[in-house]
Amino acid sequence: MKRSAFTVEAAVGLFLLLGLCALLALAFASTNGRIGLAGDTYEVSARFSNVGELRPRAPVKIGGVTIGSIARVELDPERFDAIAVLTIDRRFDQIPADSSAAVYTSGLLGERYISITPGGDVEVLGPGDEIFMTQSAVVLEQLIGKYIFGGADESNGDSK
Repeated sequence: MKRSAFTVEAAVGLFLLLGLCALLALAFASTNGRIGLAGDTYEVSARFSNVGELRPRAPVKIGGVTIGSIARVELDPERFDAIAVLTIDRRFDQIPADSSAAVYTSGLLGERYISITPGGDVEVLGPGDEIFMTQSAVVLEQLIGKYIFGGADESNGDSK
């Protein structure tokens, strides 16, 4: 009887240890492998008229490959534009200065991220530089409204 109690206790302990490992793996996977330790990075900014639901820590990608993250999103009090400050990994320090940035969505209702399309300039983006060519987020509600009300205007014009 004493041996079976030890076996049950060992099995329960092993089960709890495996559950804790699974939770840690899930937490690590949900942060895209980032554990919050600041590596060797530099910051650049990009100005948008609308960033949609872009949040800090959202990815910054080139060609679908994550090269950094969003440090913060601020509002310019003079021009009322959204300024996204991007933290780029130092390994990617050869991004041409004439690159463009756009706000995209992963899938139909996925998270927002910034995609950088490299330009052809020989000069590269450095710390504190700004990406001037930007494309704002496409807001699904605005597209639906344009479709609905645009279609209504066309049908009214045809019936006259």
